[in-house]
Amino acid sequence: MGAHVVSLPGDGVGPEVTGVALGVLSTVCDEAGIDLEVEERLVGGRAIDEAGLPLPSATLDACRGADAVLLGAVGGPKWDHLRGALRCEAGLLGLRRGMGVFANLRPVRVHPRLANHTTIRPEVVRGTDMVIVRELTGGAYFGEPRERSGTGPEEIARDSTVYTAAEIERVARIAFALAAGRRHHLTSVDKANVLITSQLWRDTVTRLSAEYPEVTLEHQLVDSFAMRLVQRPAGVDVVVTENLFGDILSDEAGVLAGSLGMLPSASLGDGGAGLYEPIHGSAPDIAGRGIANPYGAILSVALLLRHSLRRDDLALAVEAAVDDCITDGNLSADVGGSLGTEAIGAAVRESVVRRLAAAGSPR
Repeated sequence: MGAHVVSLPGDGVGPEVTGVALGVLSTVCDEAGIDLEVEERLVGGRAIDEAGLPLPSATLDACRGADAVLLGAVGGPKWDHLRGALRCEAGLLGLRRGMGVFANLRPVRVHPRLANHTTIRPEVVRGTDMVIVRELTGGAYFGEPRERSGTGPEEIARDSTVYTAAEIERVARIAFALAAGRRHHLTSVDKANVLITSQLWRDTVTRLSAEYPEVTLEHQLVDSFAMRLVQRPAGVDVVVTENLFGDILSDEAGVLAGSLGMLPSASLGDGGAGLYEPIHGSAPDIAGRGIANPYGAILSVALLLRHSLRRDDLALAVEAAVDDCITDGNLSADVGGSLGTEAIGAAVRESVVRRLAAAGSPR
């Protein structure tokens, strides 16, 4: 078996955490007899500097032809003055749309050792284990028209939030299927008391629920759910929501796990390559210091193994190795430790080799 992975290290701490995550992936593939080919490409600020665009066509072509794509992070103060299609974020949005990935899965699980590290009471976050499914290629981030015109007090800016029933249905199916394999509960988050797009969202998800009788569906408004997320997170199973709400809520959920650096993500479509990345940003203030938390990137590799390479056994081994390392106190500064990025990567590689050896050959 072979695997072709495109690496997009990007900017800031991206190259540091991606390098460590690729080291874990390489170790797992070696142990499992998978022939791993890694192809590095440009994206974000570095792509602007070297190719003039945040998403060169050669990068998108490579990603479309891969089995999976592993992304670090994009952006930083050096490029913040740029506008429109030259912004680093425009490259990320173009990558998602160009790859056809429309469902962003963001697991949020609180490790028992880190329950005391959050700003929320430990008894509240303990036991949290949820997946937020964010629609990724519609809504305000992609809606037209988008315009800004005029000057002074007369200046006006306009964004558009647009959804079709088909866009909502395809991401909701993924969320229902996830819930059916977990605790059989799906929370659909919208703003149906105000927004017409949310009314379509609620109607579409409700109609689809008839196909999944084993899953209990509830609807909740985004403002009340944002409060529930930090008041009673352990009672949440799977969440499905639109692009903007999902972006905000999943970042809010980072406080539950102790740090955004702990959280991975997988962006999936109808076949084709999946896009995997930690949900944190480029963290330019700590870039180059070797102290970035790589756990989100490493856990993104576990999602890559599960969803793109179809090796759930290997994904579980990586996730268990991460649990082992956190339990043993291999922690970065953002979660109360002092270990560097590379040292954490080495600890995870050692643990995953032990686990795979104990389980017998996974080939």
